[in-house]
This record gives sequence, structure tokens and C-alpha cells, in this order.
Amino acid sequence: MKRWIGLALLSALILTSCRRQAPESEIATTKIETIKVSTRDVMLTIKYPATMRGRQDIAILPQIEGKIIRVLVTEGQAVRAGQPLFVIDQTSYRAALITARANMHAAQAHVDNARLTLQSKLQLQYQKVVSAFTVAQARYALRSAQAELEQARAEVINASNNLSYTVVKSPSSGVVGTLSYKIGALVSSSMTEPMTYVSDNAEMIAYFSLNENQITSILRKYGSKEAALKEIPEVRWQMNDGSLYKFKGRVVTISGLLDAQTGTVSVRAAFNNPSGLLLSGANGNVMMPIILHHAVVIPQTAVSELQDKMLVKRVIGGREKLQQIQVYPENDGKNYVVTSGLKAGDIIKKN
Repeated sequence: MKRWIGLALLSALILTSCRRQAPESEIATTKIETIKVSTRDVMLTIKYPATMRGRQDIAILPQIEGKIIRVLVTEGQAVRAGQPLFVIDQTSYRAALITARANMHAAQAHVDNARLTLQSKLQLQYQKVVSAFTVAQARYALRSAQAELEQARAEVINASNNLSYTVVKSPSSGVVGTLSYKIGALVSSSMTEPMTYVSDNAEMIAYFSLNENQITSILRKYGSKEAALKEIPEVRWQMNDGSLYKFKGRVVTISGLLDAQTGTVSVRAAFNNPSGLLLSGANGNVMMPIILHHAVVIPQTAVSELQDKMLVKRVIGGREKLQQIQVYPENDGKNYVVTSGLKAGDIIKKN
């Protein structure tokens, strides 16, 4: 009898223990960590692929024909305005200048002779030895000689200019680009490929584009293109290796025309380049910050991706429901800015 009583008590204890633990187990399986969606102001950084150019990339083209006999610079060399870059064979141009000067001296002699003749004819007319017609002829001869002298002087100037063009000089300070022509190469004023470029790199310009939606959003935000240029925050330059250039830049130009073929607007941002680290022709990204007001922000851990769809689990009445959302293309790596699918006050599962 005692044995049966002991078994009954043991069974009662086990049943009591199970009843006490069951509610705890049920609570553990139904507990959901949730987030109440809210809005706040957030700053994002948008990357725009860009190409860096010097403030002036000047094509160096010859103004005369001839062979290059000297190259006075090297690629990448810093030059000042007026510094010689190339020398073209000067032999024929020196001879042309000498000939032009000789012709000018001869023309001057003709003028002097015609002037003396006129003075003589005037004296003879005063003495009534020659007629007025003879004097008029002498006067016209002087004018003709003077015209020839002016033409000879112009030829001297032209020959002198041509000789000066044999020394190709840099029109501005900057850095020399690729040297397309070497010693012995024949160049002419009709050629289309520059001998080189000189890039003024004291200030560099990053060229990039905004699509129609982006430029419309900016103009709507700031009210006008002029206001946008004043109020757009400073931008950064991300170099090709992923590093950020230490000096910030500013947007200086927004084109007023939408390219019909690409559907984009050209934009330029300027960066100071005191150390010459930025190179003309370099590729990178312009990093433009934008501020979104009253944006719906949720953690990325709350979002799942399925076949290019972004999904969250909304909690409604204690039950989970999948909700598709759209997010801003840019993010900070931890959060998404939701553009559609959620609103402030919604409850979503945390993860």
C-alpha cells in the first residue's frame, strides 16, 4: 500500500512540474522583437562617376610647317607661361625674314627717291618750268612707293612672326602631357593631333552627370540652379584606389541643358590641387552629400532580399506579414532609407 501511495505522489509532482514549465516554454516561442518605424533627418552620400581635368587643358598645335629639331620638356614636367616646349627648324624662316627686311629697305629707298622727285618738280613748277600734271604724277609716284613700303613692312612682321612660331611656347602655367611628336617629326598648322597638352592643374575640375530625376530633385529642393550652386554642401573626391582626397571641393557649374541622347545634365566640381596629387585624365567618384528630411529609416538587419525584392515582416495584431518595400539606392552600410512600403508608426520584426 505504501508503495502505491509513493508512486501516486511521484506522479503528482511530475505533473505539477510540467504544468509550471509549459507556460514559460509557450511564452519563449511566441515572443517577437519588434521595431516601431519612425522618421528622422538623415544625410547620405551619393557617388557620381567622374573624370578629372585641369582647369585648362590646352592643346599645343604648331602655327607653321617644319621639322621638330628640339624637344625642351619631358612628359609630366611643370612649366610656366611662355616657357619654350619645342623648336621647329628655323632655317627657311630666318631666310624669309632677311628677304623681307631687304625688300623693306628697298621700298624705303623708293619712297625717299619719290619724295625728292616730288620736291624737285614742285620747285620747277614754281619756276613755271613744268606743268601741274607733272607734279601730280610725282605726287602719285610717292604715294605708290609709300604703299609698297607699308606692304614690305607687313611682310617683315609676317616673316618675324613665322620665325617666332618656330619656338613653340606654353600659353599658360601647368603640367606637360603626353609628347605625341619627337625630334625629326614633321608638323604643320593643318594637323589635328596636338603636339602635347598643357594642363593648368592649380585647380582641378571633376566632370560628372546627373540624370533628369536627380537634377529635378536638386532644383526642387533649392528652388533654382543659382541657389543650388550656393547651397549644395561641399563634395569629396574618391580616387581610383578608393581613398578620399584630403581637400573638399565645390560644385561650380550645372548645365542648363539636358542632353537629348543621354538624358543627363553636365555638372562640374572644382578641387584645389596645391600638391599636384590630382592628375588630369584621372577617373574616380564625386561624393555629394544630400540631406533627406523626415525619412523613414530602418536597420538593414530587418530587411530580407528575395529575387531582387526587399521584404520586411510587419507585425499586425501579433501576427507577421511580409511587406515589400523600396529603398533609397544609397545607404550608410547599417540602415536603409525606405521610399515606399512603410510609414511612421508601423511595427516590423527586428530581425
